[in-house]
Amino acid sequence: MKKVILITMMIAITLCASAQNAAQARKILDKTSAVIANKGGASANFKISGNKTGTATGTIAIKGNKFHARTAKAIVWYNGKTQWSYLKSTNEVNVTTPTEAQRMQMNPYAFISMYKSGYTLGMTQKGNNYTVHMKAQNAARSVQEVYLTIDKKSYKPNTIKMREGQQWTTITITNFKTQHIADNTFTFNAKEFPSAEVIDLR
Repeated sequence: MKKVILITMMIAITLCASAQNAAQARKILDKTSAVIANKGGASANFKISGNKTGTATGTIAIKGNKFHARTAKAIVWYNGKTQWSYLKSTNEVNVTTPTEAQRMQMNPYAFISMYKSGYTLGMTQKGNNYTVHMKAQNAARSVQEVYLTIDKKSYKPNTIKMREGQQWTTITITNFKTQHIADNTFTFNAKEFPSAEVIDLR
């Protein structure tokens, strides 16, 4: 009987500690989200690497769930619903409605709307950073796991590691700054690419 009571107490303590850890992780992400979600917008440099994506560096502008990213090979616009991807090598623009994983591969800040539902949260601390772990509760979710390394002082993320299936992608972020960005920045303007072939894949 004593053994049963002891085991029950240990389980209760473990569950309580886990709940506190998850609550702390959510608070950290809430603060990070508040820093990133500047009403006027923000910009940053990024480097993305993974078996599926290869390695690329570029710049990104964000505003809410909208983003505009530029690399040496491509330019991407996302207005919150539709994504236009211009490939310089083929002079083509692919029009799509991207998945969660596809958005995150081009917009490292997509997690600011993802963590609020459908993920189990946890966190650890090391040096000047928090590491927040997000794990999908549904196996059908396109992004199954995310590790976010966040600066303790500024609450700006500096590394994002995400898993889609068995493939990991790592995104490193530098030079984050808030600034006013016009809404039309996030929509493809065909007049600027008059010779490009537009392919609607929706």
